[in-house]
Amino acid sequence: MADFYKYHGLGNDYLVIDPKHCSVAMTADNIKLICDRNFGVGSDGILYGPITKDDRPYLQIFNPDGSEAEKSGNGIRIFARYLWDSGYITSNKFDLGTKSGVVTAEMVDKKQSVIKVDMGNFSFESKLIPTRITTELSLNHHLSVLDKKFVINCVTVGNPHCVVLVDKTSADLAKKYGPILEKHNLFQNRTNVQFVEILDRNNIKIEIWERGAGYTLASGSSSVASVCIAHYYKKVNKDVTVYMPGGSVQVSIEGNRAYLTGAVKKVAEGKFAEELL
Repeated sequence: MADFYKYHGLGNDYLVIDPKHCSVAMTADNIKLICDRNFGVGSDGILYGPITKDDRPYLQIFNPDGSEAEKSGNGIRIFARYLWDSGYITSNKFDLGTKSGVVTAEMVDKKQSVIKVDMGNFSFESKLIPTRITTELSLNHHLSVLDKKFVINCVTVGNPHCVVLVDKTSADLAKKYGPILEKHNLFQNRTNVQFVEILDRNNIKIEIWERGAGYTLASGSSSVASVCIAHYYKKVNKDVTVYMPGGSVQVSIEGNRAYLTGAVKKVAEGKFAEELL
């Protein structure tokens, strides 16, 4: 059996490490080394599992800096694909446990490997995100960062997000201001950051600075967070296509729940060399 299985969702790549096949401990140092693109295998994170918990498969998600994430839209879809590929799951729809709670994954197009995830409830409440913003909702908050003044809007979709609506988004914008917003003292547990350009009522474009990972080509939870904010301000409809450098996903809003749909591709599987171990 392989030590790791590599997949990507629109260029956002993860290594699946199954504890039944590989005994490498998920310490911060090991995670950093494995995810390093020069000295390790290279990835935007590690998906560790399945672990049996509460009679359902459970997933741990680790960022390249060694920290553990509560949720990842792309990570969940990738891990669901792995569970189907490896025969752990045979039904088209199943529940999966994460640090932030139970999510439901559904294979909607097996040939194209398109997977839909019920990302659960979202909230703008400051205490739930959490943020140190003193108002009940972390919306329309003015903040100066370096040479710019931003209006930030924060939301939790199981993990924290800071969304900035801009006239024109760019990778440079995310790379310059994302690292500062990620670690701003407003956020107790740091935050993911999105710069969002509204194309029309059914389409948006985003650039992402991901907590613990840095600039990424795509992010499922970031896509959901961006649509939640844009929908709150009535700038988009309930069904939105989100464009990122790595590709596009579909996000749907139903009440205070969000659903994410997108494709997953398998890249490789392999063994860790003894020298790396």
